[in-house]
Amino acid sequence: MRHPIGLPREQFSRKTPLPPSRFNSRPPLSVISLKTKFETQFPSAHYLDAGHLDHLDPLLRTHGLLETDEVITTTEKPGEGNMNFVLRVITSHRTLILKQSRPWVEKYPQIAAPVERLHAEAAYYQFAADEPNLQSMSPVLLGVDPTHLVIFSQDLGAGSDYTFIYEQGSLLDRAEIRSLFLYLAQLHHASQDTDPSTFPPNQALKVLNHEHIFNYPFSAHQGFDLESIQPGLQSLANPIIQDEVLRDRLTHLGNIYLGSGPVLIHGDFYPGSWLRTTHGLKIIDPEFAHFGQAEFDVGVLIAHLLLARTSSERIKLGLLAYQQYDSLDESLAFEFAGAEILRRLLGLAQLPVDLSLAEKEELISLAKTFVIDPASAARF
Repeated sequence: MRHPIGLPREQFSRKTPLPPSRFNSRPPLSVISLKTKFETQFPSAHYLDAGHLDHLDPLLRTHGLLETDEVITTTEKPGEGNMNFVLRVITSHRTLILKQSRPWVEKYPQIAAPVERLHAEAAYYQFAADEPNLQSMSPVLLGVDPTHLVIFSQDLGAGSDYTFIYEQGSLLDRAEIRSLFLYLAQLHHASQDTDPSTFPPNQALKVLNHEHIFNYPFSAHQGFDLESIQPGLQSLANPIIQDEVLRDRLTHLGNIYLGSGPVLIHGDFYPGSWLRTTHGLKIIDPEFAHFGQAEFDVGVLIAHLLLARTSSERIKLGLLAYQQYDSLDESLAFEFAGAEILRRLLGLAQLPVDLSLAEKEELISLAKTFVIDPASAARF
């Protein structure tokens, strides 16, 4: 058994804005009111931002991240992320990434989010550092400051996330797909002997995620205008919302997700968390990590490959690579894949897809089949 994992979406992710809804329809909060809210709730923590470097120098020196003659020259945002405030710190010697967890979704501060996600992300990187196959695809964790709700990590340099694969003609090759499935197989296999109680439960963030995967997209009273996303989309959603058999099955899947499980999962394994760099594929943003079911990670991966028009033949080759390394309940994986497709097409977490309405209709039908009759997935 491993030693306990102690406490000490996003460097380059292009996250798609949430359309207006009951979750983000209020006027944007000003920077001043957010700062006041943060400092009131966490009086011992510094509210960090790119324009004020006063707190950064002593913070980095406290963690031994600046040499005696090293100074901070500037900072910049490395990309837009949903969950956390992310900053690239450029010094006279090097660069590094700083992430601060705040009690809201950074891009949409009207949505409350638990700051404890910081601990899950740090623990995930600590775990990956002990596994060579995972470590080579992960940024190095440089430090954690629970007081200021900050983690420091290696800057992976210039790169882009993989959300480009949603564009027509931008398919992943077989080697990349195999690497993604093998990463998950290695993560899940390596964590089987770890005591789940040594990892942060991350339950509050799971509850938030659960709402947006298994409940909100299927509510008749969600107040979300799908027609503003694409004319005709609401007509595709209505039969899904009214399908009680489907809803019952999604409720069951949601309960599985909310429970614990035997392996460490990334929890948000989609193209925004995959990074293409000059040093190869990297995996980032594990703030949703927890001990759960391997099939959830695999299902999310399958869902996004399908949303990116990946052929069933390539997906099956990826599954074969996974199963040569570790066992998998394929039916459960496809059920989770179905739920992920439905929530991405009909819920708040929209993607930069260029799918036609006919393509979405076909995917929605396929996703429904995955959830209700997962055994049929072998024939897709």
